[in-house]
Amino acid sequence: MYLGVEQSISNRRWLGPPLAIERDALALHQQSDLPLPLCYVMARLGVAPLEVEDFLNPTLRVSMSDPQSLKDCAKAADILHSAIQNQQKIAIFADYDVDGGTSAALLIDFLRQFAIEPTLYVPDRITEGYGPNAKAMAALADHHDLIICVDCGTLAHEALEAARAADVVVLDHHLGAETLPEARAVVNPNRQDETGDLAHLCAAAVVFMVLTQVARMMRTQGQTPPNLINTLDLVALATVADVAPLIGVNRAFVRQGLKVMGQRKRVGLNALSDVAGLNAAPNAYHLGYVLGPRINAGGRIGKADLGARLLACNNPHEAAVMADKLEELNTERRSVEAMVRLAALEQAEARGLESPLAWAAQDGWHPGVVGIVAA
Repeated sequence: MYLGVEQSISNRRWLGPPLAIERDALALHQQSDLPLPLCYVMARLGVAPLEVEDFLNPTLRVSMSDPQSLKDCAKAADILHSAIQNQQKIAIFADYDVDGGTSAALLIDFLRQFAIEPTLYVPDRITEGYGPNAKAMAALADHHDLIICVDCGTLAHEALEAARAADVVVLDHHLGAETLPEARAVVNPNRQDETGDLAHLCAAAVVFMVLTQVARMMRTQGQTPPNLINTLDLVALATVADVAPLIGVNRAFVRQGLKVMGQRKRVGLNALSDVAGLNAAPNAYHLGYVLGPRINAGGRIGKADLGARLLACNNPHEAAVMADKLEELNTERRSVEAMVRLAALEQAEARGLESPLAWAAQDGWHPGVVGIVAA
């Protein structure tokens, strides 16, 4: 029994929190004078009394680690800074989801401040699959001095070897293997030799950390770097859409990023918000369930680089056209997804949902929606 209730509306036994959580919640309530239900939530999440203020009002000043705490971050920043100074030809190889698109847009925004227009390459989900491939990397290396792989590349040993004609930097967050690929720098909080303290970062957050280090280098040399705070709308979008846990610095990224997004300074996001009918101040729900799926739609069933190009677009007319296309693709994606879901459920129910394994399969189901349906 909990709060005088013995069972739920579905006749399940009603259980309260463990005694340890209840004690911690009461202690938080007594020390902070915050509402008890909120204290129960924080106790369940392991928030200590001294951490309450930073948890409820997270700031980058307090929660963001020194970028150089990430292995290879200083090296990657030095390579990027040198490429900017020497006006090198730069290519960005990005994944086709929101995290990849925002990561690419972060770099494109930054490089444009120095009159560098990088080449954006996003692989086709169906014909090329996830991550760098040897053919694309070799072609990019033939015409560029530096290739930056974002939200991918940590496991792409063969593909990166094919790009030896250029310098390669990997900015990723996917779990790494025991050996790293041939690259000038691999910045990834989930490398095997990392501490794991920043394992919750998405790729866009990793890119932001590297750019922060580049900006620091520029200031020491008397240069004025771009204002990176204005790019936190992209980091927040990626953090929520990639379902990164809202702990540590991620909370500050999202909190500050929503403020930046509310200022409506990013042309592409404004256009997408308008076609989605978003007419209120954005919140985390809008990032995960309104904007995120529309940006992903291009990578799932349309042109793979459409989301990234929209996020980096600074022309209102072009942005409106791309946003309309993504809205159209997202509508199509929902229709295809619904069709596959119904067919999959029919198969699973026919085989029996009580068995240890519920499965469904059929030739012709669109690869871009199979994962969503399975989830």
